[in-house]
Amino acid sequence: MAFTSVKQLLAAAAEQNLPLWKVIMNEDTKDRGASKEESQRQMGTLWAAMQSADSGYSPAVRSKSGLVGGDGEKMHQYAEKGAGIAGAYLSDVIAQALRMGESNACMKRIVAAPTAGSCGVLPAVLIPFAKENKTSDQEITAALFIAAGFGQIIASRASISGAEGGCQAEIGSASAMAAAALVSLKNGTAQQSADACAMALMNLLGLVCDPVAGLVEIPCVKRNVIGAVNAISCADMALAGIGSAIPPDEVIDAMREVGDKLPASLKETGTGGLAATPTGIAAAKKIHGSHQS
Repeated sequence: MAFTSVKQLLAAAAEQNLPLWKVIMNEDTKDRGASKEESQRQMGTLWAAMQSADSGYSPAVRSKSGLVGGDGEKMHQYAEKGAGIAGAYLSDVIAQALRMGESNACMKRIVAAPTAGSCGVLPAVLIPFAKENKTSDQEITAALFIAAGFGQIIASRASISGAEGGCQAEIGSASAMAAAALVSLKNGTAQQSADACAMALMNLLGLVCDPVAGLVEIPCVKRNVIGAVNAISCADMALAGIGSAIPPDEVIDAMREVGDKLPASLKETGTGGLAATPTGIAAAKKIHGSHQS
């Protein structure tokens, strides 16, 4: 995509007098030499894959390590009872994020959005939203273009890799993308989508990547939950007229700087943070053998 800043993206939408998603879609067609119909069809395929991953979830399946599986169903059953503190939609979002994260850990087919480790955030906010609001596939597809546009800018200015920038680059980016997408689904402005994106990323700045036993399971699955919940709160703030005190591009640049300063032990190596706790070390030894420490 030609845009390397959110400022550029918003300016293009204003100059062309087009909805943000169409500006992003048009750039996609230029980049790939595809037609608008092909671009929309591909995005629709990703949405269908997210829904398929949801419907194909099995609470009985556990990851090979045995560390995760079944929690998504526990949360779903809890939500079904109406016992959730957070209310129906948010409880459903939490369950959905767990289900997607577990599906990834169990080697099911998921959509990397923007990564496999953060695959639960976007579908967690979109699938329950679509069900609750009877949102059309076309509307969701447009929101996914917006998510993709902001994600591409984050990737070009900073990183979406936990190994490079810590978990802020994965869950943080996914949360920022989801926040922008949600604003668009509620008919917010392009600037409000940008503000939601900035606030969501800002809230998760400095989040480390410390997978227990080096697996994308603990704490990764439950961090998808915080990414989704964070996205909702930031979307609501933006829609209420609350702007980001720091412009989106500056927040993205700050994330890059923070990521560069994080030690290697906190960037997907599985040697720091939760992975270095006594329980984390014991889990690694059990899974990988006594040579792990």
